Amino acid sequence: MFVLPVLAGAAAHHGWSWADADQIELKGTIRDIYIGPPHPTLDIETASDGVWRVELGNPRQTERAGFVESSAKIGDEIVAIGNRSQDAGEKRMKAVRITVGGKTYDIYPERIRTN
Repeated sequence: MFVLPVLAGAAAHHGWSWADADQIELKGTIRDIYIGPPHPTLDIETASDGVWRVELGNPRQTERAGFVESSAKIGDEIVAIGNRSQDAGEKRMKAVRITVGGKTYDIYPERIRTN
């Protein structure tokens, strides 16, 4: 796993209270995809830190970002930027941006803290 600290500053927001304010970058391979309520999720296997659960926005928001069921498949490489769980033992992230197959999906563009 490659984890890169990104600028801090995400404010507390409904649905984000469990997430750390600092953002990280997570690189890996998609092992599972769920597109549905309450939040689409991706399970991402990293090279050195096992499988992480990556939550996206609600289904409509995720679709508005351009990410739909056919946007990725199991085995695809992915880069996710987002806020990890405040519980350091929990491998869980709320993604603000994901990149799959060279295409970038800004799930929460107003929360992205990096270019």
